[in-house]
Amino acid sequence: MHSLTNTRTRQRGLAMVEFAIALPLLLLLLLAIGEMGRLLYQYNSLLQASRDASRFVAGQAWNRTLGRLELTDELRAQARALAVYGVPVASAGSQPLVSGLTTAQVTVGAQGTDHVQVSISYAFRPIIGSGLPDVGYGARVLSFPLVATSVMRAL
Repeated sequence: MHSLTNTRTRQRGLAMVEFAIALPLLLLLLLAIGEMGRLLYQYNSLLQASRDASRFVAGQAWNRTLGRLELTDELRAQARALAVYGVPVASAGSQPLVSGLTTAQVTVGAQGTDHVQVSISYAFRPIIGSGLPDVGYGARVLSFPLVATSVMRAL
């Protein structure tokens, strides 16, 4: 009877040690899945913003009188604001659709003679930090660029 009690106690202790070893790995896996979901959400938001801005520029840039594409500085600025804030003219205190996104990260240009292109380049940064420390192999930066580009024919 005494040996049966010792065996159960040892088994409980062994289960606690296994749990203590497995818990950090499971938490890391859970964090990685959450970060991947956040990455996909931000990329999808950038892609949709790029499409909206391309559609806006495609509808405004074609000069019907001359039969050619005309991208004015004002139209480019409106497209950048639309891509970042969701509206062509941003008001004071407007929040970007993706945190940290600025109009400087949006490029608007012509693609050929009758297409417009809007490209957004955004540096994705994980919540856990900007990088891993140097542990003998060099520091690792965890942020990497997300690029969303849309090309549409001017109408």
